[in-house]
Amino acid sequence: MSFRKRNIALTRTPQSPSTSESTSTPSSPSSAAQQEPQHPSAPTPGVRPSPINGLPTTSTGTPSLDAILAGHAGLPLGTSLLLGETGTTDYAGALLRFYAAQGVVHGHCVHVVGVGSAWGRELPGIADGRGSEKGGSGGEKGGKMKIAYRYERLGVLGEERAGGRDRGSSSANRGDGGDDTAPAVFCHTFDLLKRLDLPVGTAINYIPIPRTTTSPFVAILQNLQRQLASSAPGTIHRLVVPSLLSPVLFPPQSSHPSAVLQFLHALRALLRQYPTRLTAMISLPLSLYPRATGLVRWAELLSDGVFELSPFAHSHLESLATSAGTTKDEEKPQGMFTVHKLPIFHEKGGGGGGAEGLGEDLAFTVSRRKFVIAKFSLPPLEGDTEAQAEAGRAAAGGETTMPKKADLEF
Repeated sequence: MSFRKRNIALTRTPQSPSTSESTSTPSSPSSAAQQEPQHPSAPTPGVRPSPINGLPTTSTGTPSLDAILAGHAGLPLGTSLLLGETGTTDYAGALLRFYAAQGVVHGHCVHVVGVGSAWGRELPGIADGRGSEKGGSGGEKGGKMKIAYRYERLGVLGEERAGGRDRGSSSANRGDGGDDTAPAVFCHTFDLLKRLDLPVGTAINYIPIPRTTTSPFVAILQNLQRQLASSAPGTIHRLVVPSLLSPVLFPPQSSHPSAVLQFLHALRALLRQYPTRLTAMISLPLSLYPRATGLVRWAELLSDGVFELSPFAHSHLESLATSAGTTKDEEKPQGMFTVHKLPIFHEKGGGGGGAEGLGEDLAFTVSRRKFVIAKFSLPPLEGDTEAQAEAGRAAAGGETTMPKKADLEF
């Protein structure tokens, strides 16, 4: 018969230090590897996982452009974008500058082809956000709207919740030496009227175009490969090629298909070789090289994302400015933004449904401070006499051309 109390829980007997050390010693290297931390490496600044499939993505510097990239909320690493623009404008150059400025702010290595340091000194600076504080109606005092007391805290609570989500999503993207209380910004807001202060020893590599009788793209690829091989394993690289095949920057032999297509094919191979370190953005003048040519079609096939910027004519801009559907403070669109191809990453088709406004008409607006891509809709026509006359007859009780109720019944 046992005299041990039944209400006492059984506990493990303490072991001596020698015994515990002998039992906790791993018997194989695999068990020691399992005890190591799962995330030993520090997060990369300016990189976060895609909400579609978790692949690492980086920002293009334009929030509206990030929103339409197949639902990835950014440009996935290891991909390239081709921006074609018709006309003599350089709206695509603004997107390239935003892309380069975002890389400089995050500490990425930016490689620019064919232009000098003067191009880098024109990068836009970070907006201070004071422009939004100036708004308000005439009856407001101190920028506070007079509304019911029960609704005053709704906007503040929404901002706090959004800020909490941003802090939670960006805590993994904080750079080295950052403060835990200050979350890292994935996409900054840039001001075209400001200039970015380049740090001393900035990581901008200006790749010159050699004036040789052979293809100049060989030296460009060798320079890029050398930078990728000599940099640290976690360094992010951004390649910027403004006005590809432009006679102002490139020699005549560069426009031969055997030269430019080999360059795009080799660049695609580098993007696949460094799928977590390299991205590229290229602009192409479509007035010199239309999309109907086979050269541009092959260039689009070798690119992961293809967009087209079609600026409006001057007469069209005047009609939009004088239209009755536009207001005084409304931003007038400068042209149409067409999506021809988006990066897709899995066999089910990617995140096309998650993109904002995808499948609808998009237009871009370039103001003095920002570049915005939004949905486009035609304003109502001014002076529609037929509709006015019909509305007048309906108001007077006369006959109208509207269908009757009997005609609408099935």
